[in-house]
Amino acid sequence: MKTIAVLTSGGDAPGMNAAIRAVTRSALALGWQVYRIRHGYAGLIEGALEAFTARSVGGIIQQGGTVLGSARCPAFMTEAGRRQALRQLAQHGVDGLVVIGGNGSQAGAQALDAMGFPVVGVASTIDNDLVGSDVTIGVDTALNIALEAIDRLKITASSHNRAFLVEVMGRKCGYLALMAGVAGGAEFVVIPEIEITPEQIARELSEAYRRGKKHAIGVVAEGARSNAAVLAAYFHEHKDEAGFDLRVTTLGHVQRGGAPTAYDRILASRLGAAAVATLARGEHGVVCGIIASRLATTPLTEVVDKQKPISPELFELARVLEQ
Repeated sequence: MKTIAVLTSGGDAPGMNAAIRAVTRSALALGWQVYRIRHGYAGLIEGALEAFTARSVGGIIQQGGTVLGSARCPAFMTEAGRRQALRQLAQHGVDGLVVIGGNGSQAGAQALDAMGFPVVGVASTIDNDLVGSDVTIGVDTALNIALEAIDRLKITASSHNRAFLVEVMGRKCGYLALMAGVAGGAEFVVIPEIEITPEQIARELSEAYRRGKKHAIGVVAEGARSNAAVLAAYFHEHKDEAGFDLRVTTLGHVQRGGAPTAYDRILASRLGAAAVATLARGEHGVVCGIIASRLATTPLTEVVDKQKPISPELFELARVLEQ
């Protein structure tokens, strides 16, 4: 292998740039040539490949988002689109590809690898729903952003004897909501994996109010059946059930922004370098992640269309600490 390419795909995650930097410089250290692909799989199909040097990735480790850009690409979901991508890689003499991203991105990586082209994935998504890594690039930063918001909301909630519902991202995975709830001292957590009804939440808020609490915080995952919009509508119709005056704050994409934490920069650097080392030893069709604090590779066939489960022990801990 003498030439590789790197792309980012799907939702951006803080730390992606650190991974791009690590892939580039690790490959250059082996004497390989590196191409960057702009705008994910869409750019690959269009031939948006440019040679990368060590200086090309200077000064990006502290930046959020992705300097390569990302875009949805329905065309890549077709065999014709993937064959066009392969033609572009062949035209530029690329021998291997590194894909930095989450579930959808790694599904694309697996599809290309199944067509005979060597691909290695790097686990990167703030949702932390990707099988193959205990924690993925971007999670720590997104969690700390959510925690800062919760800490700030607690101050105003206490001043006005209010309850706040804080909705965090995560798609169908409740990891961010659960961890933010535990770290933020929330009175309740709502996640997709464990159903809880608005009536149950109302009872918990009412009990907290009767116990003399001056404020309450609930952390809600966007993918939960009882998400922030559903709960806001319920409490609008049942104003007196909670005891507290209720407000809703949706963090949304603010969780994706900002500089990556030290943890995410180090994790991304390790995984980016590991992807190059994986290709160098002739292994492909895998995603690089961290399992039990060690670098590990997991076959993409075991990653695609699967979701990492939530720890029941952590959810029970959140319930115990709500009192």
